[in-house]
Amino acid sequence: MPYPESTAQSIIMSASDLRHLPAVEKLSHQLSKSQPLPKALITNFVQSQLANYRAKILAGERFTREEITADVSSQLDIFAQSRLQPVINATGVMIHTNLGRSPLGSRAAGALNQIATGYSNLEFNLLDGQRGKRASYLETALACLLEAESATTVNNCAAALVLILRTLTTADKNEVIVSRGELVEIGGGFRIPEILETSGAKLIEVGATNKTHLKDYAKAITEKTAIILKVHRSNFYIDGFTAEVDTEELSALAKSKGIPLVEDLGSGAMLDTEKLAPIEHEPRAQECLRKGIDLVCFSGDKLLGGPQAGIIAGNADMVARIKSDPFYRAVRCDKLILTVLQESIDSYLDSKANPELSDIPVLNFISQKPADLKIRAQAIIDCLPAEIANQLDIVELDSTTGGGTMPKSKIPSAGIAVKSAKSTASQIADAMRKQKPALVGFIEDDTYHIHLGTIFPAQDKLIADHLRSILV
Repeated sequence: MPYPESTAQSIIMSASDLRHLPAVEKLSHQLSKSQPLPKALITNFVQSQLANYRAKILAGERFTREEITADVSSQLDIFAQSRLQPVINATGVMIHTNLGRSPLGSRAAGALNQIATGYSNLEFNLLDGQRGKRASYLETALACLLEAESATTVNNCAAALVLILRTLTTADKNEVIVSRGELVEIGGGFRIPEILETSGAKLIEVGATNKTHLKDYAKAITEKTAIILKVHRSNFYIDGFTAEVDTEELSALAKSKGIPLVEDLGSGAMLDTEKLAPIEHEPRAQECLRKGIDLVCFSGDKLLGGPQAGIIAGNADMVARIKSDPFYRAVRCDKLILTVLQESIDSYLDSKANPELSDIPVLNFISQKPADLKIRAQAIIDCLPAEIANQLDIVELDSTTGGGTMPKSKIPSAGIAVKSAKSTASQIADAMRKQKPALVGFIEDDTYHIHLGTIFPAQDKLIADHLRSILV
């Protein structure tokens, strides 16, 4: 059946327009000169982009070859920027989830390089030449630091909680009691009720959003109760007309009923945070276990300052049962996580006797003095030409811990405010993100800010170089 004249003409025009599509190999070769990505990856990307243009042209859209080439090049630039790369954190948020959370200390990074670039005794006993146990040293060190009967680790805190719930609940006893004021949502939109559902547990809510009493827990206990779960409100706080049950009281109730008491601490503070800076006290695993909690779990990459991991500590029998769950193997840590966490824990143990041996960057950031940061800011400004230095001011700022930790805390800090007559704050921010390495600051009151509270002293020269490049 012949096509109508208008349709036939459209097909001819579309076929003619396809000639504007650049050749894959030619365009790939051209783009590879400006983008240091694997040639095969660039070719694959170009093929995908040109296939999209082919479909649009056949649907009747019109493009010039120059438009297509410019757009594919722009899209490739955007794609290349998504590759994991170093960033200077000038936001003042110390545990910045979008920027990789807690940075590692030199000790952990050095050990990681040694283990990652060779072989190791991951599951090998060097004394007898037989198969060894994975993470036995780390688990012993963790238990020592946390003053716990036993400890283990998995790849993140959500997995740790799921494992605890899977282990301590059964088909007949699957109810988990949680205060309504602790039904938190963590990063990525995941919520405690959903995590409970994933494990097969049944949520039993008690109390009100702002007040939960001991009698609320006692009333909710039945023969189906498997766990009483406390969830630390690490990423928000409730103030005003509030009440929550003292841990010792809740522990006494749980023990009298033979029910495990579990706490998801989230942030993983190992030290008294109020001694590092004028901020609130963040509950430590050690003190929670002393108060009668049977099991705690928390993240390794927040206030602990290590890699992403979920740490479980407490009752030895419960930890052993958790490790025997087949799901434990699915979420266990690999040699890289184990290496970094091992060094991080050793750093804490060493610094108990010698505080100067601590090598946890996030703790160093928290304990910085604003006066020292102002001295660094002045040194950066002093090394710049007058026409650039005149666009900069030293300002007092507040740091935050971030990463779902201590939401009320504001840590006195300092930084540099950038005010240019030639560029807006948004233009400066865009330019800074395009530097190598990228610098991510923040805008407030139409002014771009470089927060020194989250910048390593060794990066100060890079800050000066970026300012020199941008504010010409």
